Amino acid sequence: MSESHRDVTGDLDVDPALAAAVLEIEEHVAGEGWDGPARLYALVDTAAFVAAEPTLASLMGLDESSAAGSLTPVEQDQLASGDRLEEVLQTTAWPAEVAGCAAVVERLVLPPGADAEIPEDPAAAEEFAREHPDRQEVRIVAGVTRGGSTYTALRLRAHDDAQSVVGGADLVPQLTQLLAATLADDDVSGQSNPSGPEEP
Repeated sequence: MSESHRDVTGDLDVDPALAAAVLEIEEHVAGEGWDGPARLYALVDTAAFVAAEPTLASLMGLDESSAAGSLTPVEQDQLASGDRLEEVLQTTAWPAEVAGCAAVVERLVLPPGADAEIPEDPAAAEEFAREHPDRQEVRIVAGVTRGGSTYTALRLRAHDDAQSVVGGADLVPQLTQLLAATLADDDVSGQSNPSGPEEP
């Protein structure tokens, strides 16, 4: 994790391994700029990954000393054009070796006073948000673990620097709930399997 990020992993309510993985993803995605697609990541126990794939782990700069108590993000295949992340998550399940998962999505946020003006039709609501003069663009990176931990990092386009990234355990509960459902032991309908590890 870059030192440019504020230290937000010291919160007692936050899993430090999950927070570090989410912030690592956030930093990586931020380096590629805005207007990117939604992304989905598996989070695997780094120690288990190093033991199972020592050569690949070495190429990624991972070793036993760096593995202890950490999670490695594994980016999944890019979502198909037109797919909404929320819909994809409803048909996603992970194999047992996946310790958690994370997602990246960009959204438009409107001021509270605009709620009453938003049209009911989804397409009209999206156009309304795009054209609202007080809209804010935000990138959300949310992660969850099988143990029930959650962490989210938010970056506003208007304040596009690492020092302005906001992190916390319960910032976007609707998204973290969807992510947590993909890790449920009794969900066997999913279609996602971790592809080869990538930094993140």
